[in-house]
Amino acid sequence: MAEKKSQERTVEERLKALYQLQTILSEIDRIKYLRGELPNEVKDLEDEIIRYQTRIQKHTDEIADLRTVISAKKADIEERRAKIARYDDQIDHVRNNREFAFLEKEKEFENLEIELAEKNIREALAKINQKEEEIAKAQVDLSNQEQSLEEKKRELEEIVSETKQEEENLRLKAINLEKDIDDEYTLKAFKRIRNNARNGLGIVTVQRKACGGCFNKIPPQRQLEIKMHRKVLVCEYCGRILIDGALVGVEDQVEEVAPKPKRTTRRKATDA
Repeated sequence: MAEKKSQERTVEERLKALYQLQTILSEIDRIKYLRGELPNEVKDLEDEIIRYQTRIQKHTDEIADLRTVISAKKADIEERRAKIARYDDQIDHVRNNREFAFLEKEKEFENLEIELAEKNIREALAKINQKEEEIAKAQVDLSNQEQSLEEKKRELEEIVSETKQEEENLRLKAINLEKDIDDEYTLKAFKRIRNNARNGLGIVTVQRKACGGCFNKIPPQRQLEIKMHRKVLVCEYCGRILIDGALVGVEDQVEEVAPKPKRTTRRKATDA
């Protein structure tokens, strides 16, 4: 127990480690900023390419189905024409008007079915032409998107290759520094504050008697407590952890007060 207590860091040491950690994480943020929106652009382009590929595949499958329908309709037409030919042959050998009328009705029915099948074939061919045009357009768009993706990937790879080693070294330093902050609650609070802050600052120095994060004035008593380094204190406005700049070698920027102009009085002119 005594050994564990001797290994515990003081509040001052933890604050220093937190500030160093913030400095490293800010540098990692800077590297990410250099990459900008490229990773998101690459992801968007990849998703767009998948959408185009899916659309092309869908049209291709629909064309295949339409061609199957056309083949079936053509076979149906041939079968019905064969029936009509048989009916014509039977008409030549009818024995009465009743048989003749029946065969003529059957022929009429088969011809109507042939007309309907031919209409279905024309409609299917029109749909195939339309879908082939859509495929051609989608393929052009797909090709353009693939080209853009390759360019964005090359650009991203160049930036990543330039900063990868630096980022890995910084991340390793950050991991080692976290070990120096033995207060798990403080570390979790720092990470939570940092994630919620727009500029990624979880700990800031006091500058000009104000919070270095939100720039709200800090009461004098609070400033004194921060300088004593006895406990971890946060800004009552933005929630960021506050640290005395002198503790980490950051000089406070003292506001220069302009000297007040001297009052001059004009003497009244007196008669000689």
